[in-house]
Amino acid sequence: MLTVLGFAMIATFLVLIMMKRMSPIAALVLIPALFCVAVGQGAQLGDYVIDGVGKLAPTAAMLMFAIVYFGVMIDVGLFDPIVRGILRFCKADPVRVVVGTAVLAAIVSLDGDGSTTFMITVSAMYPLYKRLGMSLVVLTGVAATANGVMNTLPWGGPTARAATALKLDAGDIFVPMIPALAVGLLFVIALAFVLGRRERKRIGYLTLDQALATEANGETVLVGAGAGGDKNEGRAARRTGGGADASGGAPAEGGAPAEGGAGAADEAAGTPGFQGLDPNRATLRPRLYWFNAALTVGLLTAMILELLPIPVLFLIGAALALTVNYPRPAEQKERLAAHADNVLNVSGMVFAAAVFTGVLTGTGMVKHMADWLVGTIPDAMGPHMALVTGLLSLPLTYFMSNDGFYFGVLPVLAEAGAAHGVSPLEIARASLVGQALHMSSPLVPAVYVLVGMAKVEFGDHTRFTVKWAALTSLVVLAAAVLFGIV
Repeated sequence: MLTVLGFAMIATFLVLIMMKRMSPIAALVLIPALFCVAVGQGAQLGDYVIDGVGKLAPTAAMLMFAIVYFGVMIDVGLFDPIVRGILRFCKADPVRVVVGTAVLAAIVSLDGDGSTTFMITVSAMYPLYKRLGMSLVVLTGVAATANGVMNTLPWGGPTARAATALKLDAGDIFVPMIPALAVGLLFVIALAFVLGRRERKRIGYLTLDQALATEANGETVLVGAGAGGDKNEGRAARRTGGGADASGGAPAEGGAPAEGGAGAADEAAGTPGFQGLDPNRATLRPRLYWFNAALTVGLLTAMILELLPIPVLFLIGAALALTVNYPRPAEQKERLAAHADNVLNVSGMVFAAAVFTGVLTGTGMVKHMADWLVGTIPDAMGPHMALVTGLLSLPLTYFMSNDGFYFGVLPVLAEAGAAHGVSPLEIARASLVGQALHMSSPLVPAVYVLVGMAKVEFGDHTRFTVKWAALTSLVVLAAAVLFGIV
């Protein structure tokens, strides 16, 4: 009974948000509350929620101060050179823009933190997608999938969890998987190329001279296409509302809405994300550029070395960034207010997700679902448990937290495999392949940073991304089998 209700609860949630019948926050709270009552455990709802909130509170704190920190870094101009470099590479060609998104997300993912990756990637790429009228769900989908492949790094979480659960060395798990993961990353880049071609066919592309203008001071900003462009260039200009002024202002209202339903609202709001490319914005602190760069490198290094808990590092980093760059209290309040919307949306989503995970775990639904899935495996598949584990990692890491899968399900799969002579190392390696899909799970707090900053509806992101992310995971699994890794 709990198995059926668990799957029904997840299905109800996904259907309602993808059909836009409920907002993600409302669905994350109300649906599990109703199902908790339905299983006859309504009296324990408070305990389940408090337990879930307690487990996710550090994550919410980390996201809250990370958004403030990276928001300030964007304000002061730390990432402007990155944006200009990407613009020069992309040349306003949708193919290069999408491929650049995948490469940037993969590189930034080396820090092992999904939220950081999404904040930097969206900060750099969002203005370009908006200016060219490109689909914003392509941005979120490619970034999430690239980060999912890179999330298997030993310091990223899943590999460490698998090693801990099965008492193995993380290096023995990860290093042999590198060829398969490399194939997965190449597939993501190839996918980005295909999606970019589709976007180019839809909107055309501008030439570099039409998309970029170099100011007298050497700063590069986006401008509109000239009237003399060819058909594709003119179409791209029309889709982006005609043009933007040389100071990096937003395109006029009326541009084409990006796929995913967020475009119209963004256009009506004046696309504030474009302000990040204004070389003359009042929040810039060019004299403090190297301080901010050193602070960011130091923060990421301390995070990788685990010198302090990540929430504490971002709390200290945000306080330092605000104090040094904006010493006046009034300026600090202004910067905090500027990023309050993102902070509230993301932290609110995390605490709402705590209700969902708390009920799933507290009622025993997760355990029953996992036991049922493991029990459906035929005995004849015993010698192929590594392959089975890889296939199961897709749905299980999507519908469960990594902790639930690696500490609750993986040991059972490893035990079943050992009975048929399958090495726990093979089981552990196979368990990593679902991470490309996992990073778009509604139970992953970082995904709300991604869709929130890109102003994309979570349901639209899910509908677009799941199929590509699942395909990427299957490619990694196929490569692992082909290379004899699992």
